[in-house]
Amino acid sequence: MTQPDLTPTDVIHDIGYRPYGGPRLGRAYARKSLYVQSLRGAYGLGRSAKSKVLPILLLAVMCLPALIMVALTIVTDRNDLPLQYTRYAIVLQAVVTLFVASQAPQAVSRDLRFKTTPLYFSRPIEAVDYVAAKFAALASALFLLTALPLLILYIGALLAKLSFGHQTAGFAKGLVSIALLSLLFAGIGLVIAAVTPRRGFGVAAVITLFVISYGAVSAVQGVADSQEDWHVIGWLGLFSPITLVDGFQTWFLGATSAFPNASGPPDAVAGMAYLLVVLAILAGSFGLLIRRYRKAGLS
Repeated sequence: MTQPDLTPTDVIHDIGYRPYGGPRLGRAYARKSLYVQSLRGAYGLGRSAKSKVLPILLLAVMCLPALIMVALTIVTDRNDLPLQYTRYAIVLQAVVTLFVASQAPQAVSRDLRFKTTPLYFSRPIEAVDYVAAKFAALASALFLLTALPLLILYIGALLAKLSFGHQTAGFAKGLVSIALLSLLFAGIGLVIAAVTPRRGFGVAAVITLFVISYGAVSAVQGVADSQEDWHVIGWLGLFSPITLVDGFQTWFLGATSAFPNASGPPDAVAGMAYLLVVLAILAGSFGLLIRRYRKAGLS
């Protein structure tokens, strides 16, 4: 009877693979990296030249009126700027809306479309980290878009030898105003964009919401103004993102309102209503995004 060959035939070859032995940087580093990458992406940095055209063009459009105002102030020897710092973003809201509509889907829709979110969450990063990074990145991009023209106005005002104290106070109020606007618009834009993986649908949906809500509120405010019902005008501002910012800064920052007859929130109750609605939208946007990405991270 032949004995079986018991000589081992399997051999393990050492080809030099070694486990990673470097530092484990953890969630904080991953969150920071995602924030930086998303912020750069909002202005097309690190992407193709075509991706840079629209955000840079919108930034230029935002800054051009500020440069013209500064030149006008210096040449005509005015005692003040033609436009208050807190009114600048309100007047140029169309540019801000276009930026949100173009960059909010870019920030989140591609991850949904190509199903890369599960890859993010396979690392030491959770849905709250992803949402916080994307939210902060878009809000920062919006703040840069709106703060740069205010900085141009402020420097121009000082060069024109306008009152330092008055201009500094106005500039500070303007920064508070655009910080609120940036957070509010970023939250709303990201929630809408996260609903669909199709970037085009996201762009159209963001523009539709901002334009229709503002148009509807402005139309009804115009009717109330014709009837001299200015109390109602102040309350109507709660139903549109841009009028919400306008009413909030009118009541809490002492800004001049863009509402008909410059009628902001009519009383303290209305002023607190503006504050509560702003906080509710910010908290609600963040919560909805976390809920959305907890589901998206599973498939």
